[in-house]
Amino acid sequence: MNLHPLTFHSTLVLSVLAAVSLAACQPRPDTGAQAPASDSTVGQKIDKAIAGAEKKADEIKADAKSAGSEAGTDTRQAMDNAGNAVKDAGITAAVNAKLAADPGLSTLRINVDTAGGRVALIGDAPDMAARDRATSLARSVEGVVDVENRLVLQKKS
Repeated sequence: MNLHPLTFHSTLVLSVLAAVSLAACQPRPDTGAQAPASDSTVGQKIDKAIAGAEKKADEIKADAKSAGSEAGTDTRQAMDNAGNAVKDAGITAAVNAKLAADPGLSTLRINVDTAGGRVALIGDAPDMAARDRATSLARSVEGVVDVENRLVLQKKS
């Protein structure tokens, strides 16, 4: 159940006041007499209860503010992750386009995986020159941080 903060705090203060008022009027278990006036007056008990309720309300506000701040941080992190995924997808598409435009590499099946700007080339290459060319083409794409070439040279029959 979600209560408006003002309603919650008002209910809390009223509950504390009611409890203190009832406690002040309770007979003592050992004698059955009313509490002596010398302990604390009802007004003092009410003041103390209000101060305690206000302190608790301040703690609740601080907790809510902290939770809101953490939620904002989580949202920013999710946005950053989404932005990075879009950048990586763009890098993968650009590397694939460059490989497809190269006549010596266009017919090869080269899988391009990108994470955090790091590109992995996986598949087969007909020779060392084609393998090296694939690395150079991948490195030439804007945003690429590193290239891991896992292309395997095709066995000649």
